[in-house]
This record gives sequence, structure tokens and C-alpha cells, in this order.
Amino acid sequence: MSRYTGPSYRKARRFGFSITETGKELLKKAYAPGQHGTKRGKKLSNYGIQLQEKQKVRFMYGLSEKQFKKTFNEASKLKGVLGEDFLKLLESRLDNLVYRTGFATTRKGARQLVNHGHITVNGKKVDIPSYRVKPGDIISVKENSKDLAIIKASLEAVNSRVEFITYDDNKMSATYVRYPERTELNADINESLIVEFYNR
Repeated sequence: MSRYTGPSYRKARRFGFSITETGKELLKKAYAPGQHGTKRGKKLSNYGIQLQEKQKVRFMYGLSEKQFKKTFNEASKLKGVLGEDFLKLLESRLDNLVYRTGFATTRKGARQLVNHGHITVNGKKVDIPSYRVKPGDIISVKENSKDLAIIKASLEAVNSRVEFITYDDNKMSATYVRYPERTELNADINESLIVEFYNR
């Protein structure tokens, strides 16, 4: 299954979960899309519940099924709590950290900035959205991209940042200080269901 590129608002309403983590998608229409959207709530099987949890997290981070499972397999080789390690690896993707820093207003926009070569890691251009950033790495906007209107507008819209990133406004760069704690990530995610899905 390829990466979903359709409207995130529709998926958010389908799952009753904010894909962008802003809650905006559910403000106007807090029910599933379609003619019978108001009837969302039919009882799901255990498999259905696990699948839905996996899908909503996959759509949130914007990964294909292959990328998502590969990341899960990598997390399974680590020594910590599997579900938490999995989320930490997803958070460590370059496109996600570009979004968390505020260089883009959405993860889709962040992925595009990376793909187009506007982002550097430790001073070197990286155009791979799935690039795994390590604690201590510095993410910056490339020098000749600092005047891009889309980046400036996004930075001006930032109200707050996560604590595992420090931002230098003068240099337009962020340092990935450490891996996030579980309490700093989305509380509406039940990662244990994803673990059950892949371990069934």
C-alpha cells in the first residue's frame, strides 16, 4: 500500500482523530465522512480496533505501509518498550522534525521542503524525508532558502515547540536535543494496539 496523499481532514474524520494534531479537522464536522457519517460507531472486532490504530498513526506520520512496518521492525530490535521505541523512531524522521520545528505547517509540507533540498542536517543537505535524525544533530534551513515566504509564514505561525527540540531564531536552526518521552507525544495514540497488530 502506497503512502496516502489525499485529504487529511477526511481521514481525520474517518478515525475521529486529528491527523495534524491540531484538532482543526474535527471542529466543523466531528463525524465520519459520507452520507451515513453520523452513524460512525459500529462495533469493531479486536483486529479492526488494532488495524484502525495502526492506520491513524500511519496517516499521521504520512508513511507507506512498507515504511511503517520497516520502522516497527527496527524498533523491535531495540531494548526498550517496543511501542514507545516505535513512536520515538517515527518522531526522529527528518520530515517530522522539520514539522515539529515549525519550518512547515504540516508534515506534507515538511516532506516537500526536504525533498526539494531546502533542509540541512549538521550543515549537509539531506533530501530524504525518512532520514533518521540523532540526538545532537542540528537541522537548519539552507542558506539560500531562508527567504522563502512559505518558511517565514510557517515560523511566524508557531506558538510553541516540543521540549526535545531547541530552536535558534537567528540561525534558523533547531537541535534535536534528545529522544522524546512518551508523555510528550500524542496521548490519543494507543501504541500497544499497534504492537498487538503486528504480533498477532
